[in-house]
Amino acid sequence: MPEVIAVCISEKKGERKKPVASVELRVDHGIVRDAHAGDWHRQISLLAQESINKMRALGLDVTTGDFAENITTSGVELVSLPIGSCLQIGETLLEVTQIGKECHTRCAIFHQAGDCVMPKEGIFAKVIRPGVIKPGDEIHMAE
Repeated sequence: MPEVIAVCISEKKGERKKPVASVELRVDHGIVRDAHAGDWHRQISLLAQESINKMRALGLDVTTGDFAENITTSGVELVSLPIGSCLQIGETLLEVTQIGKECHTRCAIFHQAGDCVMPKEGIFAKVIRPGVIKPGDEIHMAE
């Protein structure tokens, strides 16, 4: 069953996010107390644990939040989801708005490994239904 491995936030853009016990999501905002929140299409970022494991296989000591992702997932192939797909996580509903992103400035991970998974394998979403997400919550495709 696809599930949430970690939820992470940061106070400032451009820094690694730190895992927290739970996050509160608001419509037209994103995650409360996260630097990337706002009324735009990239309110929340998601990255699969499987993607993080690829970077670990290259010898990097990385974990959840290190790629500035808000939600680390397991068991769902995020990059194969079409834009407009909806994910129900706990009581929340997210709509996928973007797959990958252009990396304008190379992050520390790119400089260490010569590659980074977030620009290719991370996805972005906006909040459709508010609520709380925590590690262990199941992820379901919604209609």
